[in-house]
Amino acid sequence: MYTSKIVTIGNLQLGGNFPLRLQSMTSTRTLDTGATVDQAIRMIRAGCELVRITAPGLKEAAHLKEIRSALRKQGYDVPLIADIHFNPAAAEMAARLVEKVRINPGNYTDNRTAGRIEYTEAEYQAELDKTAAKLLPLLRVCKEYGTAIRIGTNHGSLSQRIVSRYGDTPEGMVQSALEFTRICHQWGFHNLVLSMKSSNVRVMVAAYRLLAEQLSLEGLNYPLHLGVTEAGDGEDGRLKSVAGIGALLARGIGDTIRVSLTEEPENEIPVARAIVERFQFTSAGGQTIRQIRPDLLVDSEPGIGTTRHDTGTTNRKPAAVYLKKGTQIYRADHPEQKPVYAGEASPEINPALCSPAAFLLVTEQAFAADPERINRILAELPGIMVLAEGGAPMLRRLAASMQQDGLPNPLILKSSLPVAGKEALLTETGLNPGNLLIDGIGNGICIEAGILPDQEAVDNGFRLLQATRMRISRTEFIACPSCGRTLFNIQEALKTVKALTAHLSGLKIAVMGCIVNGPGEMADADYGYIGAGNGKVNLYKGKEPVSKGIPETEAPQALIALIKENGDWKEPE
Repeated sequence: MYTSKIVTIGNLQLGGNFPLRLQSMTSTRTLDTGATVDQAIRMIRAGCELVRITAPGLKEAAHLKEIRSALRKQGYDVPLIADIHFNPAAAEMAARLVEKVRINPGNYTDNRTAGRIEYTEAEYQAELDKTAAKLLPLLRVCKEYGTAIRIGTNHGSLSQRIVSRYGDTPEGMVQSALEFTRICHQWGFHNLVLSMKSSNVRVMVAAYRLLAEQLSLEGLNYPLHLGVTEAGDGEDGRLKSVAGIGALLARGIGDTIRVSLTEEPENEIPVARAIVERFQFTSAGGQTIRQIRPDLLVDSEPGIGTTRHDTGTTNRKPAAVYLKKGTQIYRADHPEQKPVYAGEASPEINPALCSPAAFLLVTEQAFAADPERINRILAELPGIMVLAEGGAPMLRRLAASMQQDGLPNPLILKSSLPVAGKEALLTETGLNPGNLLIDGIGNGICIEAGILPDQEAVDNGFRLLQATRMRISRTEFIACPSCGRTLFNIQEALKTVKALTAHLSGLKIAVMGCIVNGPGEMADADYGYIGAGNGKVNLYKGKEPVSKGIPETEAPQALIALIKENGDWKEPE
């Protein structure tokens, strides 16, 4: 459990026992006052409590005054956040005009030096001294104006200096943020929020957990802003966000969240609200109280599944999706497999009568009644599968017990919570079993059929397995939510690219809004499709640009040609 300090952002308090705050970011051009104000109002009416606006240059930073004034005149006083990259001067100007400034330590002061891979201790310290000198003017302005700062680390934009020492890893992300945090603390600036963003859910969760540990050890426990960056759109983006954010909130980590979808920003707020509703409630007196729902709580780390901060795809047996209809279980990707019976693990069960193809159904009640008997049954039937149906704490204890006894039985996870409707199903499965899958626990998941058509339920099951890196079975799309730097229609571009490449299972394709952060933040994508100006697109193979300035109308086919050139194309079935 991570207990954060309280910071003030305009008229809002964040951290401690204050409610989880919802935020999002405008996607309009900052200099278009009317469009930005209108979009911000739609976000606020949807429940957004902090509005972020990009300010890549001095013009945009100065224009935040007009936007803030227009919002205030219409009665909206939510705190505004300036999003800054590369430009300390823009940050210092914005800090005089809005309530919070977000800076990225990977590109705020550090410049990449081509080919530089090693630093002596003296050289490294000299670079840190330069960083402090460049950061100090912003701290002075923020102190004078009461402006908060978010130190927002992104996995894909770590400085070369950090990568040289810590690698492109969660530890590197944490150290990048800590360098800036320690400088702020040293100079007496404490109105801080921190974040660790990645499009890889496992990297994101590992980085936040490492950060929370280190901040607590050093007494720098500032509030944490949670989010999975470049999550994409639709069910994929929602499941990634729910699983990643939920896995941290279940551990008591996080004070404000942003769900990043390649959709209109107001669409992000209902998803964010659905997440936080599972981690706080409103009392009879109308007070919002933070409380982790008991069936989601992660209150210990039993050392099961993959290693604690593992960030890759698990090496366990291939994960599968099952549908449950009454007592009948169907394996989704093996339609020829007949339904099997799920027998309750009760004292009356006779192992000798169980078919090896059957499931042993282990419920909360059965596990609580006699966990040792369950393991004895499984030891007698090493081929039988376990259908574990319960809250996340029970599922974790069962998995730990099976691992401790060396039981090889495949473990299929299922939430026992009844749900009504598609959105509830997506949220609940993303939270549980989602937070177990992120830790490498389980060989598959089981979804209650009936709420969704069977195929849609199956598709969402495989989406969750992919979001948590348990099984890669489809194309992975990394897409930013867009902002004022985007100079082409990224939502339409993502739809087009998806339609053409969704059959390329296992490939990672990034669709990014601009060249400011796109090349870095698309992280480990195989191919990149990145906005490069009005109606222009640059194509990347990995992080290397291969074609620049392609007209937007020609770019989709150029992407296909690039994939073919590299031998990764296959015709759709």
